[in-house]
Amino acid sequence: MAKTAVCPGSFDPVTQGHMDIIRRASSLFDNVIVVVMTNTAKQAMFTKEERVEFLKRATAGLGNVKVEYYDGLLADYTKLKGASVIVKGLRALSDFEYEFQMALTNRKINPKVETVFLTTTAEYMYLSSSLVKQVARLGGDVSDFVPECIIDDITKKVKHTNADKAASGKM
Repeated sequence: MAKTAVCPGSFDPVTQGHMDIIRRASSLFDNVIVVVMTNTAKQAMFTKEERVEFLKRATAGLGNVKVEYYDGLLADYTKLKGASVIVKGLRALSDFEYEFQMALTNRKINPKVETVFLTTTAEYMYLSSSLVKQVARLGGDVSDFVPECIIDDITKKVKHTNADKAASGKM
């Protein structure tokens, strides 16, 4: 029986750290669904459609990976997809406490799903989508932080957002 894993996240935007985890998950499982989800605790820079598109481009070379969007409980999504594994990346010990709580909650809602934690490669331990957005907003080079195929999209969004703020006097 084919094992399907789900890699959830807000991916706002997808980073090289995310890609590291997705690539490694794709080598461990038969099928991987990267699911873009809404994080109500965060203000998204990119629309769900943009984030899905970025991930589709970034994962195009991974034949067993597909990208979707879901706006609901992750445990319910795993049931819908018949997935038995949730793959989460950990950067530091501080990530573990939150992710451990989420893993226990997901298993309470869907007892048939397990969470597997993959530690990020050392070169990406510091990297987060929030950091990428901050560097981009301040005019920095994000080319080492995100897949090459989305750099222009990030640059355009930041220029557009900064222009809108300048026009409204909020800068």
